[in-house]
Amino acid sequence: MSGPAPERSPVPRRPRRHDPGRRDRLIDAALTVIAERGVAGTTHREIARVADVPLGSMTYHFASLEEVLTEAFSRHADAVARVFDERLSAAGDRAAAVEAVIGLVSDDLLGSRHDLVLTVELYVAAARNPALRAVTQTWMARSRQALERHFDATTARELDAFIEGLVLHSALSTDPMTPAQIRHAIHRHLR
Repeated sequence: MSGPAPERSPVPRRPRRHDPGRRDRLIDAALTVIAERGVAGTTHREIARVADVPLGSMTYHFASLEEVLTEAFSRHADAVARVFDERLSAAGDRAAAVEAVIGLVSDDLLGSRHDLVLTVELYVAAARNPALRAVTQTWMARSRQALERHFDATTARELDAFIEGLVLHSALSTDPMTPAQIRHAIHRHLR
C-alpha cells in the first residue's frame, strides 16, 4: 500500500524581470542585425542574441519577423525623416535649403555606413514586401514635405528621387562621388 505522496517543497520561482524597454531594445537589435547580416540573415534568434534576451521575447513582443522588420525599418526611416525636417526647417531661404540638401546627402545619408546599409536593405526589401513599401512611401512623403518648405512640389519630388539615386550610387559604386561632386550635382540640378 502506498501512503500519501511525500510533500515536496515548492520550487522557488525566478522573479520576473521587469524590463519595460525590452521591445525597443529588440527593434534596435534588429537594426544592428540587418546592418551586419542583411534582411536575409536576420532571424528571431540572432535579434534575441544581439539584444541579450531570451528567444521567447521575440514571439512575446512580435507576431512575426515581418512585424519586427517593419517596425525596425519604420524607426530607421523616421530617424532619417527627422533629420530632413531639422535641416530644412533651419534653412532660412532657398540658398540655405540647397546647402541643407547638400549636407543631408554628404553628411547624414552617406556619413554612416551603418545607416547607408540599412537604407539600401530597406529599398531592396520594400521592392518585394508591400508592408515595407508602405514604410518607404511614408518616408518619401515626409522627405518631400520637408523639401516643399523651400521648393515647389514637382522640384521636391524630383529632388527626393535625385537624393535617393545619389545614395544608391554611393552605396553601390566602387568609386562614389566625392562631396565636391555631390555639391556640384545638386547645384546643377537646382539651377
